[in-house]
Parts: sequence; C-alpha cells; structure tokens
Amino acid sequence: MHILIIYATVEGQTRKIARAMEDHLQSLGHAVSCCNAIDAPPSPENFDLVLLGGSVHIGHYATALKHYILANKAAIEARPNAFFSVCLHILSGEPKAMEEAMDITRQFTDACQWTPKRVEQIAGALKYVEYDFFKRFMMKQIVKREGGSTDTTQDHEYTDWARVKLFCDEMVALAEKGVGVK
Repeated sequence: MHILIIYATVEGQTRKIARAMEDHLQSLGHAVSCCNAIDAPPSPENFDLVLLGGSVHIGHYATALKHYILANKAAIEARPNAFFSVCLHILSGEPKAMEEAMDITRQFTDACQWTPKRVEQIAGALKYVEYDFFKRFMMKQIVKREGGSTDTTQDHEYTDWARVKLFCDEMVALAEKGVGVK
C-alpha cells in the first residue's frame, strides 16, 4: 500500500509523531511518503491512504495544512483518509476537554470544507526548555488545568506511542477493506 502522511508542526512533536507513523508503516511493508505541509508535498492522487495531521496552538492549526487540504480536497476525499490532531488539551481525559478539542478540529475541517473519514486526538509534548519566559508561564497555567506537569526545568512528552501505532494499523485495515472510498 502507498501511504501519504502530511503534517504541520510548530515545535516538532507533530513531526515526531508523523515520522513514528512512517517508521511503523514501513516496518509493515508499506511505501510511505511523509512530508511537512510547508514543503510543497505531493498530491494524494498516487496514494492509497492519506493521513493528515497538525498541532493545535492557541486554538488553531497551521495555515499551510489548510492550504494543502483545500488544494487537494477532491483527491483526499477520493481515498481513505484521516486527520490526527496533536493537542495538550486532551491530557485530562475529561469529556468536556475532549469535546473542546474535537470542536477545534471541527472548526478547522469545516473551514477546509472537508470531513475526514476519521479523527484521532493525540497528546503532544511540552517543550518547556525551549520556551521563552512568557510562553513557559502561559503553558504552565494551561497544563495545570489539564493535569500535566508544571516542572519547567525539563520537557514532558505525553504522546501515547502504542496508540499512535494502533491508529495506523486501524487505518491500514480500513483502507485494505476499501472503507472511506467515495
């Protein structure tokens, strides 16, 4: 199977997740192209499965990802596809937080006039060491509400790597069955 992964990242965790997906899928024998949305990625037309992902920052996803989806919407919709959202808001696991994360995703996909066949919410990472004083302070306040670590002396990764692999496996199984094809 030929799989396309397009991602948009700000601090690098979404790239790390996309590359882990690429590695996992390649280990299963699939041909995978993994590209940043800002790097003029290929059209989805020659792929059997399309996975698109981005990170939420201040309630929004990167515009490069939106532009890619808008430019390739018909080709994306013509094959099995999914959107993976990288968001710290889901750390608490509370239904309200999950719904708020899904609302942010829906606003984005609605703006793209695209309904993914599946949406996966994935927790990202806190890069406290890389943040400036203001961002470190703001992130600490946000994470305090969500149940993450407020220790700003180190970075914290919350990505559930087993869940990321399971998501890939489930999408491949759906694509092999032809689920999500117009």
